[in-house]
Amino acid sequence: MDDFRARVRAALRERHMSLRGVARALNYDVAYLSRVLNGKQSPSLQLAEGLDGLLGTDGELVALAARSDRSAEMDALEHSPASDACGGEGFTRAIRDMSQRLVALDNEMNGLPVADAAARAYKSVHRQMGEGIHDRKAEHEIQAAAAELAEVAGWALFDAEKHQAARRFNQEALYLARLAGDRSIELLVLQNMAMQAGWVGRPREELAIARSIIEQGRISPHTEAMFRVREAKGLAGAGQGSEAARSFDRARSLIQESKKGSDPHWTWWVTANEIDGHQGFALQEAGQWKNGIPYLQRALHQPGGAKVGYRNISAVRLLGCLLGVGAWPEAEELALSIIPTIGETASARALKLLGDTAQRGLSLPRAPMGVRDALHGCYEALAEDPYAF
Repeated sequence: MDDFRARVRAALRERHMSLRGVARALNYDVAYLSRVLNGKQSPSLQLAEGLDGLLGTDGELVALAARSDRSAEMDALEHSPASDACGGEGFTRAIRDMSQRLVALDNEMNGLPVADAAARAYKSVHRQMGEGIHDRKAEHEIQAAAAELAEVAGWALFDAEKHQAARRFNQEALYLARLAGDRSIELLVLQNMAMQAGWVGRPREELAIARSIIEQGRISPHTEAMFRVREAKGLAGAGQGSEAARSFDRARSLIQESKKGSDPHWTWWVTANEIDGHQGFALQEAGQWKNGIPYLQRALHQPGGAKVGYRNISAVRLLGCLLGVGAWPEAEELALSIIPTIGETASARALKLLGDTAQRGLSLPRAPMGVRDALHGCYEALAEDPYAF
């Protein structure tokens, strides 16, 4: 990582660019960029790609970041962060590196199952935090890094359909973020808590969390867009469809306004595709299948969408809409395209949703044989040995 930092600093000097200017140009949080260049956090490949384009380094930074990532990856995943001789700064860096690698694995291909690894890593950090003694500044940095790791574990447990455990880790992450004064991670955790509330059938709780943040104001456009999506989902779940549509529209306008680099680095996934997917979800859940289809199609097929491990959820939601309106050829084609990805999908939410959708489709008396065969194929793939290939 030293080579990466040195090359970035040299390129900045050559082009007379400031870190704040880079943050504005690439739409990153300047604090995140500062942590990377000071060696407190590893660079993501997404950041390296952006810097290569901005600084004209012709892929050099991506190569350096990838080399650093490969050299540290096995250590980061095989060993939990340790509060060792490196002191508070080393412990903080190890925790942040672990969080980054877990997120990368969660988003690779169709996602890798990271919930148990994330939970174990946080438990190790939690134990060491209780035993170690650090100065006040180091303590706040450790708490902030631990909050981020607990947030990653909470998200992964949610995606694994382990909702009670996810709620515990979210509460822990929220506590640590507030203790450390890390408003950015606090907002991310609250977003996750709102999302989980909506997923488990508590739309009014989702709406209440979202509005509590929106009404406070003083948040960046992408952050507000994220909570507008949660507001919209809560409204839709409460049966207020027209108000939900307005909130979705407001979320889209906010991401178009976001040009100043003031957004937290973790808002990278708040894109037009993501908003389309959520609006499609809301319409499908409301039984408005015909209206939901174009949103879900855009979420699946538009270029430029964020790379996330739960991407199959949009495909499954679209399948549900196609079955609902009796678009049999399209439903059959989509079901057949989903089957090869099932064995590679780690998201328990996506797999459970697919099983429920296939069951509903098979109960439709008008479904033709080709559709039934494709849905049976989905069932068979879900039941296969996950370790067979």
